[in-house]
Amino acid sequence: MNISMEIKDLSKPYILVGPTEPPLWNLTLSQLLKQQTEATPSGQCVVFPEAGYRATYQQLYQNTLAVAKGLLAAGICRGDNIGIFAGNCPPYFELFFAAASHIGAALVVLNCTYTPSELAFALKHSGCRLLFISSSVGKISCQEVLQMLDREDGRASLVELQEVILLKKNSQWAFREYADLIHGGEGISDGQIATRMCTVDPKDMCNLQFTRGTTAAPKAAMLTHNNLVNNGRYIGDRMRLSEQDIVCCPPPLFHCFGLVLGLLAALTHGSSIVFPSETFQAQKVLQALSEERCTALHGVPAMFSAELELLQPGADLSRLRTGIAAGAPVPRKMMSDLRNTFNMSEITSTYDDPIEKRLSTVGKLLPHMRAKTIDADGKIVPTGARGELCVAGSALQIGYYRNPEKTAEAMRTDTDGIRWMHTGDEAVFDNEGYCRITGRIKDIIIRGGENILPLEIEERLVQHPAIIQASVVGLPDTKYGEAVGAFLQQRASQEWPSQEELGKFVRKTLGWHKAPVHVFWLRADEDFPKIGSGKIKKHVLKERGAELIRKGMRVAKL
Repeated sequence: MNISMEIKDLSKPYILVGPTEPPLWNLTLSQLLKQQTEATPSGQCVVFPEAGYRATYQQLYQNTLAVAKGLLAAGICRGDNIGIFAGNCPPYFELFFAAASHIGAALVVLNCTYTPSELAFALKHSGCRLLFISSSVGKISCQEVLQMLDREDGRASLVELQEVILLKKNSQWAFREYADLIHGGEGISDGQIATRMCTVDPKDMCNLQFTRGTTAAPKAAMLTHNNLVNNGRYIGDRMRLSEQDIVCCPPPLFHCFGLVLGLLAALTHGSSIVFPSETFQAQKVLQALSEERCTALHGVPAMFSAELELLQPGADLSRLRTGIAAGAPVPRKMMSDLRNTFNMSEITSTYDDPIEKRLSTVGKLLPHMRAKTIDADGKIVPTGARGELCVAGSALQIGYYRNPEKTAEAMRTDTDGIRWMHTGDEAVFDNEGYCRITGRIKDIIIRGGENILPLEIEERLVQHPAIIQASVVGLPDTKYGEAVGAFLQQRASQEWPSQEELGKFVRKTLGWHKAPVHVFWLRADEDFPKIGSGKIKKHVLKERGAELIRKGMRVAKL
């Protein structure tokens, strides 16, 4: 799949255009699931080892119809929103297809790390009529959230929320249970479901995903059937998925990584998908890779780092060949380690490209997409220059739900009538159309007017034998405005290096001004603060680092 435009003069700015083949599918999620069920009814579709749940395509389809009948009996209408607050579990799949596919509602996927106030905001903003919730997510109790929902004052502002339904049986709460909802739909006929299905259009909104990221206020991205089906399909094409593939997917289903790059990439190709545990556990991932004989593995850098650390010699990863590393810029050393240690020879988002390109870029454009990089004034920069990545085409959301201001801010139409999504990522395209993400615009460190990219320092630091993970942020400096600060996770078998040693190590390949001025080591039992999808909360590290500096600390083991 090549970029359709040949770039000849690298000094000129260009809009890059992806392939126009294969053509887009115009399908609802329900139609997609039915097609795959008819093609491979007995083929394994989804596995949740922790829950002891396995379903073929036929079994999943029948399960989703039963849940859809329950939703109809509960009064859910076309265009309604229902929410789910849970870890990776079987009802997530069933509700996704039952609501969005079969009856024309939209599933609002809620970050299961939300506090009670964050959840209340998301429920109010999205106008959910039903909320499906677990009493615990992994080892974390949802007690405080359930208490908020059970209190009259806690529910006072949630005027559109009609009912809370427990996914797991728990006698402490009086809420109706998931099994009761399904039982309540037994009086709904197949004909009633079929009639509702006929009203669902591929252009309908079927999913809301809150895109808070690591710093900004929550926004709910509106996604259509066509968005999700084609995004998943083209990702699966790039991975060369087939009915013989088994994808191991630790990322959460409340994020597009788990839901689209995982679930729908597999389902559009008749593959099987395995969710190792409700929440990320590196040991459960390694166990699933071996026992389920997985051929693909997804994850964010923090997940892969934990898995690499726990991997034992002799582990059977013989079938593993591919996967996706995303969610944050991936250090080159990690990509190389995954290729050599995990046998993931085809990892990244392109699979027809030289090894060097796979290790250093996120690949080329997907079909029916366009891209450009712009400067602070909105002008397109030449190929080879860094700028904010903007994308257009079939994969784009249709806007932010009930938020026209943020929609207008992020999605802008140019003079040619093309609507562009301004991603906030800094990126650079080379003359062959390969894209390299160099960081987040907001994460760039400005030292004395000079821009410093945290990623290149992080990539260098993790090459030190004593360091498992590194996160670099800009910290206050009275002379230069900002200075480089590094938060580091130490490898247990190695000694803690001094700041001077680390400075020399960094300066061997990078400029002297990029060596960390402030170095903070996490405790052995401590992890980086992260959002639910696994991304590190850099704003929390910045706040913590600023506080430590105020206390007179430049180097510390926390």
